[in-house]
Parts: sequence; C-alpha cells; structure tokens
Amino acid sequence: MDKNLSYGADHKYIPTTSIGNGIGEEVLPDLYCYTIQIVNVAMLGRKDDSSFVLVDAGMPHSAPAIIAETEKRFGKDSRPEAIILTHGHFDHIGAVIELIDHWDVPVYAHQLELPFLTGEKDYPQPDATVEGGMVAKMSPYFPNEAIQLGDRVQVLPDDGTVPHMPGFRWIHTPGHAPGHISFFRDEDRALIAGDAFITVKQDSLYKVFTQELEINGPPRYLTTDWEAARDSVKKLVALKPAVAIVGHGVPLKGEVLTQSLDKLIKQFDQIAIPDYGKYVN
Repeated sequence: MDKNLSYGADHKYIPTTSIGNGIGEEVLPDLYCYTIQIVNVAMLGRKDDSSFVLVDAGMPHSAPAIIAETEKRFGKDSRPEAIILTHGHFDHIGAVIELIDHWDVPVYAHQLELPFLTGEKDYPQPDATVEGGMVAKMSPYFPNEAIQLGDRVQVLPDDGTVPHMPGFRWIHTPGHAPGHISFFRDEDRALIAGDAFITVKQDSLYKVFTQELEINGPPRYLTTDWEAARDSVKKLVALKPAVAIVGHGVPLKGEVLTQSLDKLIKQFDQIAIPDYGKYVN
C-alpha cells in the first residue's frame, strides 16, 4: 500500500449487513448499483465496456468485493477511468486507498470535502443522541477521522462537469456533509443522489437489514445541517428525475420515485428531521 496514503486511526471493519449485500442491479444499460453490506456504489458504463467510472468506494475492507464485481461486469482486469466521491463519510470511502493501489486511478471530490480527504479535518462525531433506532445508537463506533489521499484526490471542475462521466453534471447537495454532491444526466434524467436522500430508514437496524423501502432524508446520525439538507432535496426534486440510485436503500424509477420524492419534500420536517439531537437546531 502507498505509504503516503492512510486512513484515520479509527478505520475498521463495521459488522453490519443487509439482505441486499453482494447484490447488483442494472438500473439502466449503463448505470449499475451494487450493494456492499449497507451502502451502495454506482458503476457508470455498459456491461463489458472497458471504459467505466466508479462512484463511491464502499465500506472498510470491501475492496475485494468491489474489484470482483467490476471484473464480473466489465471484464477481467478491468479498471475504471476514475473514482468519483459523493462525499467522504466512512461508508463511501471505506476501500478507496486499496482501490487506488490496485487500479492506479484518480479520485475526484468537491472542494469542501478535501479537508476530510487530505488529513486536515475530522468529520463531526456521529450523534448517538439523535431520535432514531439502534444504528443511531451504534454510530459513535463509526469512523469519523480524516483520511489522507494526498495528491491522489482532485477537485471537481467548477463548471459542473464530471471527468469521465460525459452527460452528467455534479450538483452541490450539502447538509449531510459540507461538500456532498449528486450527479444528474439531463438526457434521461438519471440521478445518482448519494446520501442527499435515501430509500431506507437508515437509523433502524431492522429496516437496514431488510432494506424495506421507505423514502427518507439523509442518515440522521451524520447529518449536521438540516436546513441545507432540505434545500438539497428541493434541488433534486426540481430536476424531476426518472431514475435514482441512492447511497442507502433500493434504486427507484418512474412513478414510485416521483411519488416518493413528492411525499418527502412535502413532509420533510416530519419524515427526515429528527425531533431531537445535537445537530437539530
């Protein structure tokens, strides 16, 4: 492993899983969703095409599973053009260093996420006091220390374009993290939302395991700015996405997606914002 790259001292395997673990779904011919334990990564590229991009980098110690899935979809010894991060929370960058070492590819993120990816600043502590279920209570066990990617991580272009993702633009969707971004393709209204909104009640251990469909705001125990989170959902709803891959939960399409987002934006305070917690007002 490159000695110039390092995880925080609290980086560790998190013993959580779901019935979706290890399952992939082709959402569109060139858009694939793969579940690792309790989080999704997205792969942009058609099956057996050697040119593809990985969005997010899964849970700690998940590199072998991600590599195996990319080779299954894109061919033996395939490698992405780049890894693009929606944000830098532990479950979205958990295998990024091993993947950089294996593939020797660049990583891109929003400018405001760089302090958390270059060893400058730790994320706020997860909130175990927030209204929610067992996962919220377990959250202090989750890693929050900055990782060090050095010059292997690059800032996304200011003009909204995404390197190696033609047709997609990045949209700043903060609230869950300062530099959280989502990706949207106007041509077919395909959305990669990250954790701006999700389709499972992520603070409930039972619902995380069963992956029961339930539209929700970003995971409560790691969201520090609920006003920004609401505004970010409004941005994405205004795009009228036809299909969406989220960071947690099942992908949604068509009328189910439209109705779910309409419900979320109309009832955001009741559905998403917890009644109490140290980051609630």
